[in-house]
Amino acid sequence: MSSQPAPFSKPSSRLLTLWDVVAMLLVIGALVLLAQGSRGLMQPLPEPGFGAIDLDPSALPGYALHTSLRMLAAMALSLLFTFTYATWAAKSRRAEQVLIPLLDILQSVPILGFISVTVVFFMSLAPGRMLGAELAAVFAIFTSQAWNMAFSFHQSLRTVPKELAEASRSFRLGSWMRFWKLEAPFAMPALVWNMMMSMSGGWFFVVASEAISVGDTTVALPGIGSYIALAIVERDLGAIFWAIATMLAVILVYDQLLFRPLVAWSDRFRFEQEAVAAPPRSWVLTALRRSRLVSLTLTPLGKAWRWTYRPPPASAKSRPVAHWKIQSRQAAWLDRLWYGAIIAVCLAALWRIIAFVLEGVAPTEAGTAFLLGLATMARVFALITLASIVWVPIGVWLGLRPRAARIAQPIAQFMAAFPANLLFPLAVSAIVALRLDPDFWLSPLMILGTQWYILFNVIAGASTIPGELRDIGANLRVRGWLWWRRIALPAVFPFYMTGAITASGGSWNASIVAEIASWGDTTLEAHGLGAYIAVAAKAGDFHRIVLGIAMMSAFVVVINRVFWRPLYALAERKFRLG
Repeated sequence: MSSQPAPFSKPSSRLLTLWDVVAMLLVIGALVLLAQGSRGLMQPLPEPGFGAIDLDPSALPGYALHTSLRMLAAMALSLLFTFTYATWAAKSRRAEQVLIPLLDILQSVPILGFISVTVVFFMSLAPGRMLGAELAAVFAIFTSQAWNMAFSFHQSLRTVPKELAEASRSFRLGSWMRFWKLEAPFAMPALVWNMMMSMSGGWFFVVASEAISVGDTTVALPGIGSYIALAIVERDLGAIFWAIATMLAVILVYDQLLFRPLVAWSDRFRFEQEAVAAPPRSWVLTALRRSRLVSLTLTPLGKAWRWTYRPPPASAKSRPVAHWKIQSRQAAWLDRLWYGAIIAVCLAALWRIIAFVLEGVAPTEAGTAFLLGLATMARVFALITLASIVWVPIGVWLGLRPRAARIAQPIAQFMAAFPANLLFPLAVSAIVALRLDPDFWLSPLMILGTQWYILFNVIAGASTIPGELRDIGANLRVRGWLWWRRIALPAVFPFYMTGAITASGGSWNASIVAEIASWGDTTLEAHGLGAYIAVAAKAGDFHRIVLGIAMMSAFVVVINRVFWRPLYALAERKFRLG
């Protein structure tokens, strides 16, 4: 699975080598940018509205720095969440029965729903200070990143090849050591690709994250999202252009300094016995590996980390059958108690939701929300089907060609990061000028960001197809549809299911942005649950916000239970490697 890092350069008599200088510049530069971006956290909040935002392009570099640091902080939180939440769900059968459906619900809850509920809590942590609003924005970006990464990591942990798991048991690896030596490395290539997709998802919702609007109150944090929101309000096409150019520059910087090094590093964990002809490279990773200063700094940390690897205690002697029968009966009673506790919590939550909604909404409006949910569901299924037809073949082609994938990676990141709000001028103007139906022509905005979940996961899946399997297919002259049916589609199917489930939940989430579009004083609204929630959030109507979120969550959970989860289980059972 893993290999040793690339060898360091030959010892030099010089005190500092070129690689040491490059590594020092990278580290010191990162620290300086972090200090500059966090300098104003304890400053007073700006006045409500967009008064503190300047549409002058010269302000964009500073805004880009603030947005980038928020997204990086959210990514760190998402990784922590992924390694704990997804691992718990994969290791515990009882936990999985709760955590995975809960993850389905969380990824379907619109980002405005999280902001509406949590903004007051975060603002109360630092009253009147920027810190509270910054925490609310980071949490909102976190909700657009974490669910996809958790699904990917959970799927990888559940599909570790059987021969590797058996080898770890033969070597008597403890659970901690097995996780870091086998399971996490096996999941790393797919996780890195999903980190890129999650970062792009954060860009997609950056406007809602930084221009926080609940009721009559709007708090615009300095950032690209607030800049875009103000440009839309003032119908400034020049500012929209500068925002797009700045986003492209930031994505390219992220690609060079973060994701390309991660892709090159994670390539050593590919589940393949033969070496890749042209492994991905990164000048940043090369500098860090060949720097003696970095090596001297990391060596004590590596020794401390290896100290945590403790062999498990010697296995106990086999116990009598009667003991196992007692344990089996105890497990059955624990299952009954667990299910009873879950049912009780669900009933209590349902009662509280119904009671809260009925305080401000007539019971008949639940039927209206249900019909709007059906309209959004039809859009989601149609768009996911279309995206699958387009991107699965392209993803397989790119995954089997690392050089092409490296070229397409930043392009796909930029397209995935492109916020739907930036297309509002074109969409609104075209629909009004041509008198088109918003119910149909606003729909493509829903899939604008989420279709890339499918592409990135299929690329990750195709890149893990063992070279010997491809060679066998070539030697046996397996071509055309037979090659797709016997080799390509079975190999990428588990990864595709992760992408499709996430894209489906993300499309429901994106409906809140796509089903209602504004450009200046012109607003177009499609009939759907996303528009219903967006209107309620703008009005500060928490009763209708909760009704819309509850209805959307119910739709997603039922669809996942009836349709997506059986396919996911099939992928785990039938199409796993090994």
